[in-house]
Amino acid sequence: MIKGIKRILTLVIFAIISICASAQEGTYSGYSPYSVFGIGNISKEGTAYNKSMGGVGIATRNKRFINIVNPAAVTARDSLSFMGNFGLTQSNNIYKQGDIKSAHNTFNISDFVMSFPIYKSSAFMVGITPYSDMGYDFSHVITDKNIIGNTGSITYDSYGIGSVYQLFAGAGVTFWKRLSLGAEVLFMFGNLDKVTNMNFSDASYRSLNSGNKLTVRGITGKFGLQYEQKLGGNVSMILGATYRMGSKVRGYATDYRFATQSSVVDTLGYNVDTLKKAGLQFADEIGVGISIKGGEKWSAEINYIRSDWSKSGMDSAVGFSSVGESVFSTTVSNSYRAGFEIVPNRNDVRYYFRRCAYRAGVYYDQAYYKLDGNNVNSIGMTLGITLPVYKWYNGISLGVDFGQRASKRNNMIRERYATFNVGFNIHDIWFQKPRYN
Repeated sequence: MIKGIKRILTLVIFAIISICASAQEGTYSGYSPYSVFGIGNISKEGTAYNKSMGGVGIATRNKRFINIVNPAAVTARDSLSFMGNFGLTQSNNIYKQGDIKSAHNTFNISDFVMSFPIYKSSAFMVGITPYSDMGYDFSHVITDKNIIGNTGSITYDSYGIGSVYQLFAGAGVTFWKRLSLGAEVLFMFGNLDKVTNMNFSDASYRSLNSGNKLTVRGITGKFGLQYEQKLGGNVSMILGATYRMGSKVRGYATDYRFATQSSVVDTLGYNVDTLKKAGLQFADEIGVGISIKGGEKWSAEINYIRSDWSKSGMDSAVGFSSVGESVFSTTVSNSYRAGFEIVPNRNDVRYYFRRCAYRAGVYYDQAYYKLDGNNVNSIGMTLGITLPVYKWYNGISLGVDFGQRASKRNNMIRERYATFNVGFNIHDIWFQKPRYN
């Protein structure tokens, strides 16, 4: 047990360092031109295990992995086991609009979670994951004489960076070996920085620098349930549901504007206000799922998730609303996910790869915002594998997500991506009594 504690402490320190490093100015945790609106692009929930199955998890009960999608799933475990997970994400993106093409790569921590039993059929988990990521950088030059007059060309450069993380703690309990209930408390926190610079080619004119610095906070709760029904033999069906409550957005918004010429900087405007006055909200979310599994050999699952952001207040709030000429507006987000897992033979002592878990999945997501009245949809497929390491349920989960966000229609930016997820699954027996002194 002492060795296990030292191992987890090492991971905690590494996770904190990684989070602090990813939050440093100049480092993009995520990158997408669509993250310019609101709180950025909302991250896919779950560990590498979930993400390699299309993002399912509402009806998943697997004692070998921590499932953070549904808090009721924390009770799917061996009664004496300690479990941990540390995940990393690397994304490669290609963007195209008309004849313009660009690319960008990012690297970020994706999750750090620990879980252990409380008493008999109850268990506890605590962790941290990204909730949303913001990262963009675009510019354009105005040369139309009817607009600029005699000032020379004007270059507009806009960029944004930041993330909102969610720190959560939850517990679950199972009744009659069939019905599992869970609940968790989530604390949202993060910083978002949006900057726009206007530079004149004629040095006699002053450059303008403006932007918004947002410090975001919020507390909410999430509830989940799962019901498992045996169908015969080792086959069973699981029904699952989750509900995350909406919550007020707290924090501060700094709105500034400076004029610069040579080394002289004049403050044109500087205002700090609380986000409470803006009446902003994190939307609530409801999800349902159904899965069928054949013991520990195979499983298949489908999920549906809905979240209504139309009353979040971000359409017109300073610092959250549109940047530039394009108009963003909030809407209802919908997500459809399906995934499959199979293990040829967990107990094979001759062929290692027959003990590995293989996964695949597909998904279709509709974002919580529209661009110029057009839905921004994502579609993709996932593949994954878990490589057993040493003993118990220790392993390394590898996954890849191939997908596309939006299209080139209606002058939108098509975003294609390949995202690689790595999860380190840690398992140990901590709570057994010694048999001799």
